[in-house]
Amino acid sequence: MIPVRGYEGLRVGVLGLGRSGLATARALAAGGARVIAWDDGEEARARAEAEGFGIADLSRPAMHEGLAALIVSPGIPHLYPAPHPAVAAAEAAGVPLDNDIGLFFRSWATQGWSRFETTPRVIAVTGSNGKSTTVALICHILHAAGRPCQMAGNIGRGALDAEPPRDGEVLVLELSSYQCELARTLTPDIAVFTNLADDHLDRHGGRGGYFAAKRRLFAEGSPDRSVIGVDEPEGRFLADRMAEGALDAQVIRVSVGQKLAGFGWSVSVRKGFLSEWRKGRQMAAIDLRMMQGLPGAHNHQNACCAYAALRALGVGPKQIEPALASFTGLPHRCQKIAEIGGVSYVNDSKATNAESAARALRAFPRIRWIAGGQAKEGGLASLRDGLGNVVKVYLIGESAREFAAELGELPHELCITLDAALARAAAEAEAGETVLLAPAAASFDHYASFEERGMHFERLVRELGG
Repeated sequence: MIPVRGYEGLRVGVLGLGRSGLATARALAAGGARVIAWDDGEEARARAEAEGFGIADLSRPAMHEGLAALIVSPGIPHLYPAPHPAVAAAEAAGVPLDNDIGLFFRSWATQGWSRFETTPRVIAVTGSNGKSTTVALICHILHAAGRPCQMAGNIGRGALDAEPPRDGEVLVLELSSYQCELARTLTPDIAVFTNLADDHLDRHGGRGGYFAAKRRLFAEGSPDRSVIGVDEPEGRFLADRMAEGALDAQVIRVSVGQKLAGFGWSVSVRKGFLSEWRKGRQMAAIDLRMMQGLPGAHNHQNACCAYAALRALGVGPKQIEPALASFTGLPHRCQKIAEIGGVSYVNDSKATNAESAARALRAFPRIRWIAGGQAKEGGLASLRDGLGNVVKVYLIGESAREFAAELGELPHELCITLDAALARAAAEAEAGETVLLAPAAASFDHYASFEERGMHFERLVRELGG
């Protein structure tokens, strides 16, 4: 745990008592704050109360008198589509808002660091897709290189739940747009922007607000080094804003599919080969084509981002390459579950928007695609030109009929349940094809999380294999 500094003896409100909210309450208490907690769910309130935290309805204006800050959990809206009543009450009373990430950055460094030979570092990764894989890949390579490392934030444990750093340790944070948007302090040593796709638009008032939230990590964080994917206009804009000129090596530009000539430092993949260029010279090349834990162009982009961040830390290409090859991937992210009768079964339940599903659909040649769930804004519109590898679509969830209307003449079938979809796809699949779960939709119509949906798919596949 990272005890929160700066609130000793002060009343601090914590709104939202899920995983990160409870960790925040504990870290505040460890730093001497007097925590007042609230969650709209009775069960969450009961858990916090059982740990000794005071419970009070923070939507009541009277509760904000004398409150030093209101710490808001990531899932709670603070601006769009409308602020939570407790947030509105805090703002009316002039109570500062913050979140666990802001508290983390103000509390991470301590005077005890003066005894360290090597100062701990923070790498923060944001973007629409690939964040978790990039974070896990960085930590995997650091461990293989013998460097102490932790990962936290939107993956694994909350940021304040991380262990106090050891000498020379690297903490790799996955940060969502929600976490970047509200944090009062953002001071990573290295910041990574993977890509941008339409997602969470209702929470940010549109794509511009969504990008602005992620941009704060760079514009306000002022990292020593910025790793920026430049395959979308927003990434190119961000790289331009962070660099003093094309040759400024403080920005490492990353791309999949284009050669980045004329820049001070870049990492790109073309035809499956990762290349690092600095000041017009090629520094390294790595063949990614046979790395089973990194299938498809989207994972090649993740590899580029991880490689660039590690090079900024001083890790050498000869240490990175074998660790890339030994990476097995993350659960529910283009994870091959089995091969049965020559048919591959791949779980990409984490593909909760159209853009992330499109990346998976480009990774395999002949696909029987299981799609659907709780639709997001835009539906499948951005996928219409990327369905060339799809043999047939098996539609599930509450969006099944909506998605069917968007697929036109592409063969598809309304299956509604995942059980029925997998049974039909398995019955029709031929050797050499891939049955792919890449829903392009959220899971909350039938499942508590994308993980639960993915685990259901895995159980069904294992039952098929006997």
